[in-house]
Amino acid sequence: MITAGQMRAARALLGIDQRQLADAAGLSLPTIQRMESSDGQVRGNVDSLVKVVEALEKAGIELISEGAESTGGGRGVRLR
Repeated sequence: MITAGQMRAARALLGIDQRQLADAAGLSLPTIQRMESSDGQVRGNVDSLVKVVEALEKAGIELISEGAESTGGGRGVRLR
């Protein structure tokens, strides 16, 4: 669904910190910190993952899945 690297990259593109993402997603700061410290795929309950993805998409982030059309290949993020 989303990797820790994608979360960090999305925050960087938006110029927000972990607390701001937590507020936007309606989650606690420790939850965001735990998610971003995951190796590879973010671990967490599905509801929390959906909230993060929705908050990022609402802010203008497009998540690029593995194998999706992208000139460089692989996973990533971009602003819409």
